[in-house]
Amino acid sequence: MRIVDLSSPINADQYEPDPVTHEVLTPREGAVHMSAEMRAHFGLEFDPDELPDGEFLSLDRISLTTHTGTHIDAPSHYGSRARYGNGTPRHIDEMPLDWFFAPGVVLDLTAVDSKTVGASHLEKELSRIGHRLEPSTIVLLHTGASSWAGTQRYFTDFTGLDGSAVNFLLDAGVRVIGTDAFSLDAPFGHIISAYRRTGDRSVLWPAHFAGREREYCQIERLANLDALPAPHGFTVACFPVKITSAGAGWTRAVALIDD
Repeated sequence: MRIVDLSSPINADQYEPDPVTHEVLTPREGAVHMSAEMRAHFGLEFDPDELPDGEFLSLDRISLTTHTGTHIDAPSHYGSRARYGNGTPRHIDEMPLDWFFAPGVVLDLTAVDSKTVGASHLEKELSRIGHRLEPSTIVLLHTGASSWAGTQRYFTDFTGLDGSAVNFLLDAGVRVIGTDAFSLDAPFGHIISAYRRTGDRSVLWPAHFAGREREYCQIERLANLDALPAPHGFTVACFPVKITSAGAGWTRAVALIDD
């Protein structure tokens, strides 16, 4: 079995609208820190220089949002109320794990000359690759946006889905939709422009707000979708980090390919 990494890194040196802060305590600094902690909390004296090379363990402190890097949006991210279940959308730690280990299919949107695609385009792409969606399939959208990761363009130049496209996938039993773009919706500027032009509230983040009507999850900021050898015939594993009451959780998404 071959493993293809579909995840983008969390990198404090790359551009992010919400900057990442990454502080590293070196092994030497860790030794000094450990010595001070032992003295303060346990009343024990220990000379850091008694350790091999005078080093203990490194420690990373990172400040970031749960929407940095490859992550999974939970239903609670879409709004505080839902029109399904008991009306309270679930957080990421409450989602069933079997949602995140399932057969995958990748749909190529790289030739799309639009910021938004609808259900008809997805139907045509599925017909082109000769694939019929089965319930629980994890659908991955290859927009090509990951080429701009780490730059401002990554957050403004990509293709998203409209409400009809999301509902088309959910009607087929899909519960997890992934994209290599910053968002499953169109870029913010495109959405606001369309709303100012039409006054139609249905153009405001339709892919996300569909989650208020029907329960599903998104994987955003995937990578390496062009490394998949075929549009289907692989399994996706993308278990989210279990963060209590969070609207999203980071994931190390991979494709498992049986060679």
